[in-house]
Amino acid sequence: MAIRLLKGLILGLVIGGLVAAVLVKGLGILTFAAAGAPVLAYAAALATGAVVGLVAGKPIWAKGAWIEALLKTFFGALLAAGGMALLRKFGHFDVDLVKLGLGSGSIGELPVLALPAIATVLSVFFEVDNTDSPEPAEKGRRVAGKAAPAKLRAPAATGAAGGEVDADDDVAAAKKAKK
Repeated sequence: MAIRLLKGLILGLVIGGLVAAVLVKGLGILTFAAAGAPVLAYAAALATGAVVGLVAGKPIWAKGAWIEALLKTFFGALLAAGGMALLRKFGHFDVDLVKLGLGSGSIGELPVLALPAIATVLSVFFEVDNTDSPEPAEKGRRVAGKAAPAKLRAPAATGAAGGEVDADDDVAAAKKAKK
């Protein structure tokens, strides 16, 4: 559990940091405070949530995981947009990162803070939710401590005569086993 938590933290910080780096260094968007920027903020959150859904937990390239990964992608994008809405509405803690060249404003307005936070929360959720499936039991294998029902037990190989098994002996053995 602790390993998954750590993996989720690292994966979320890396994915959120990469998307924020593309916005800040690649596109020169330091804050989401400008006109039309709320649309960009939600688009960035949707993209971040979708990427986290693809790779966190059971990644899309794992065997038999494509349906789960697509569902996580869809709902991860929706949850990320909801997280961005919460940060923009309630995250009014002013942060000054101008000395680092990353802008200043509230947490919900700064991509370098908002996107890694959203990605980390989603990634931790998806990683902790991902449980290893137990290996399927072998066919015909019984659960320890339980005997097979009487109908499934093999009849005795020899009867009273020492050769063949009588049908009446099978019926009597089945009734005896039921009791």
